[in-house]
Order: sequence, then C-alpha cells, then structure tokens
Amino acid sequence: MGIATIQVIEGNPHLRSLLGWHLQQAGYRVHQSADLVRAREAYQVHQPNLVILDAQLPGSNSLEFCQWIAQQGNSYLLMLSARDTESDIVAGLKSGADDYLTKPFGMREFLARIEALARRLNRLSVPASLTYGSLYIDLVQRRVRYRDEYIDLTPQEFSLLYVLTQVGGKPLSRSDLLQRAWPDAIDNPRTVDTHILSLRKKIEADPRQPSVIQTVRNVGYRFNVDRLVTDVTPQGQARGEVRSMATVASVPGSSSV
Repeated sequence: MGIATIQVIEGNPHLRSLLGWHLQQAGYRVHQSADLVRAREAYQVHQPNLVILDAQLPGSNSLEFCQWIAQQGNSYLLMLSARDTESDIVAGLKSGADDYLTKPFGMREFLARIEALARRLNRLSVPASLTYGSLYIDLVQRRVRYRDEYIDLTPQEFSLLYVLTQVGGKPLSRSDLLQRAWPDAIDNPRTVDTHILSLRKKIEADPRQPSVIQTVRNVGYRFNVDRLVTDVTPQGQARGEVRSMATVASVPGSSSV
C-alpha cells in the first residue's frame, strides 16, 4: 500500500511549502502544520502514515511530541534538525524518531529517505483485503462484494465504508467521517448523510431499518461488525448477477437521516 498520507510539521514556511510540493509530486497526500498544537489536532484527524518533524520548532518541545507520536504506534517519524552532533541525533532517535536528517539537505536525499521508510511500511503485515461475514472489501482494487455480489460504489462511498470499518465499531461524527474519508473536501459535514443513505441502499437488507451502518443519536454513525459476522446467505441463494464496479465523480446535494 505504501505511504499514502504524510504530515509535514515545519516552522519555516518556505521549507514547509517546498517539502509539501515535492511530496505531492511524488504521489503522496500531504498535510502541513506550522506548530505542535495544530499538528497534534491534525494528526488525530488524518492519522498519517509518516510524520516529518522539525526538531527546532519555537516555543515547543519537539522531543516530547516525538515521544507522543511513538506512543500512538501508527506512524513512522522522520526528524529534521539543524543540530548534527551525535548527542542530538541519539536524543532524537531515542525519543522515537525512525530516521534523522540534518539541515541543510538535498531534496534527492530527502525523497530517498521517504522511499526507504515507505519500503519499511510495505514490509509490515498490511492486509490487501478485509472480510466481515458476507462483506468483502478489496483494498487494492477498491472493490466491495456483499453476499457474493459485487456492488457499485462511488469513490466517496468506498472511502466512507473503509473509514467506518477501521475503528472497531466506534461511532464517528459527521465531521470526523468527512475529514477522514475525504480530507481535502470542502463539503458540509451533512454531505455525509447523503452518502450514508446511498451506501445503505447497496449493502443493507432493509435500508429503512439499517443494521450494518447504524445511526448513533447525537453522535453520527457506526459500523456494526457483529451484524455482518452473523449474516450468512443460505447456500445456493443468489441476489442477482455480478455487477461491474463503476466510478462516479460525486453525489450531489445533502440530506438528513
């Protein structure tokens, strides 16, 4: 799967913009932060695969933040620093950094280090698919099969379904779903309701009484894993011929559920 999302935390606006541009050109999704307060909030929203951290952010303790990232256990961390003594490098690595790059540095070396971390990520046990009872999600081809039938999902619906499956049945608010599924979107959180309605029509036995994607009052929506695990199609019963996956640009409008 490689590194999909990178968070750049850099106090120098020119360098931050430069790094972000080169990473985007290399095919990564990039989020940028100028200080650790905003960086912590952005990290919790976007859950990046890799964090690039400026070790000399003014008025903050980057080593403590590095330790916090390491405790999350979800991301690799590349520390950038103008300090090049052995003690500084050792302190950064002991704080949880996976790599340490001293300033100034060349962009080719920077990108090579990112690629090296990407290879390490690829060697992790990352599933190519997810299975919940009769629901099968192909993460490589972005295809969904339910009860032996492939379902047409828009890119937005697929991302929404994937995010819901990743939190162990925990309910997520509309804002959380919007930011996690489509971090670059500028839609109103209520747009999520439109996609939920459409998704339910495709994977719920009765969309009017949903049991897979449930509404949690005053919170948002949750993915009911238990319902799918016990959902077994009788042998020999089919729901219709297999349909090809279609790619639809967007679903217009929003509505309440």
